[in-house]
Amino acid sequence: MINTGKMNKLSILRETSIGLYLGDNSGHDVLLPNKYCPVDYNIGDQLEVFVYLDRSDRQVATNIIPKITLGGFANLRVESVTDAGAFVDMGLDKHLYVPKSEQKIPMELGETYFIYMMMDESTGKLFGTRRIERNLDNEILTVENGEEVELVVYEDAGLGYSVIVNNIHKGMIYKNEIFRDLRIGEKVKGWVKKIREDNKIDISLNPIGYKKSIDPNMNEVMNLLTKEKGYLPLNDKSEPEDIYALLKMSKKAFKKAIGSLYKEKRIVIEEEGIRLT
Repeated sequence: MINTGKMNKLSILRETSIGLYLGDNSGHDVLLPNKYCPVDYNIGDQLEVFVYLDRSDRQVATNIIPKITLGGFANLRVESVTDAGAFVDMGLDKHLYVPKSEQKIPMELGETYFIYMMMDESTGKLFGTRRIERNLDNEILTVENGEEVELVVYEDAGLGYSVIVNNIHKGMIYKNEIFRDLRIGEKVKGWVKKIREDNKIDISLNPIGYKKSIDPNMNEVMNLLTKEKGYLPLNDKSEPEDIYALLKMSKKAFKKAIGSLYKEKRIVIEEEGIRLT
């Protein structure tokens, strides 16, 4: 089966005046137009292509890798707006349609939005939606407290940032626990801080537990000390902004790290900074 909206590995079946026809083992075929055809090829060669519907709703292939595929998320720019919806740039000649009913708030020309790609099962047409949470599932969780997870930031929710957890669940990182800038669409690593009774997931950007969180921070301090020839103009009295500017960590984390390093006699804490022993 040739899957619309996804990358497919297909074999070259035959050549025509308008392009190459590619096929799979099930007897289906799709046109790869001339402008996407490789310069050198042989019948039977395999090509990896993205398949979508053209303006006549026929399957067509391209060797261009799109910015988004079916079931995936991406930040996409609005190229045009109509009364019915908006069209966003997904990296192909054809733009992805986002119906007005899928926009939450009206999308504006030239702005970039976090989009999820879906398929209309009755027509096979691809479309985008900003209703991200409809495509996330927290009914049955596949994560547990303390587990390291992959995150995608998708919304500023006021008290924190809503994130997609392992491409399946919804989670939240609270702003009072964030010590660096986060961008919508950014992929980051995190840890499950707490699973609430209603299956809401609180996420931390730092490993959970004192021992897990202190070791990486100690390494960061030691690495920077070594790079800066054994001295940093920071100590437990430094301003949080100064600490973050150099080490990208909170003052609380920094104090724990240098406290442990001091106990291990790896640094001395001076009036204006810290120094390797």
